[in-house]
Amino acid sequence: MTVGLVVTAKAKDVGGFDVRRALPTAQLRAVGPFVFLDQMGPARIAAGKGLDVRPHPHIGLSTMTYLYQGEIMHRDSLGTVQAIQPGAVNWMTAGRGIVHSERSPQSARSGEHALFGLQFWVALPRTHEEVEPSFLHLGSDALPAFSDAGVEGRVIAGEMARRQSPLAAPHPMICVDLALQAGARVALPSLWPEQAVYVSAGAVELGNQRLAEGQLAVLSPGAETLAIAVAASRMMLLGGAPLDGPRHIWWNFVSSSAERIEQAKEDWRHGRFAPVPGESEFIPLPE
Repeated sequence: MTVGLVVTAKAKDVGGFDVRRALPTAQLRAVGPFVFLDQMGPARIAAGKGLDVRPHPHIGLSTMTYLYQGEIMHRDSLGTVQAIQPGAVNWMTAGRGIVHSERSPQSARSGEHALFGLQFWVALPRTHEEVEPSFLHLGSDALPAFSDAGVEGRVIAGEMARRQSPLAAPHPMICVDLALQAGARVALPSLWPEQAVYVSAGAVELGNQRLAEGQLAVLSPGAETLAIAVAASRMMLLGGAPLDGPRHIWWNFVSSSAERIEQAKEDWRHGRFAPVPGESEFIPLPE
């Protein structure tokens, strides 16, 4: 058997914009260090409208944003202002604490525009949970790509097809964007004990299991898995080494310590996080 648990992403509202959330679920809390996976779109956004995720905090994780279509402007409490476009990656390490906002840029709002992409949370190892916050942007030309018989791949993290991503994550992991023409096949290597495939668009067959858009399938370890595109498809291979212990997740906070999460709640409630320069809005602590 090459496929274990299959999870279907559920719709969630994030500030007036619907996403599909595949991780975490009651059945599946993590795949390697990946503890969160949201799909944005594909959506057409009317002129004058846009994504507006107000400033909010994180601890104990790295966020990883990857777009297929559209553009998002990232701003954070370090003073970073960075647009992300298709094929690039924004890697923000929260560590002991960071605040950021994610918005459609004004240039996109002048007309109807598309938005389609993924955002992941990667739990930091215990040794890195309280590191200084940081931000890294890698453009599409910095991420190695490969092409073979109807398959286009881009290595976001880790290694595949003898291509190595320059992203230096502190936890061993893999994340590869795969675009398949209808009928194309790709062998998914078993590099880590915990791996999964998420289908962003189209449909693929893994062994005798068919995955539709918005489904995530956990792969059985130790054996190469053949993926066959039933239709033109986009999918993500993700995973890595198992986490070094369980993680608590509450709102935007991830930690190996429940007490640390309580401290982060109090810090946000009382305004102890550094603000995002130039932004006065914020998302209040959920009650």
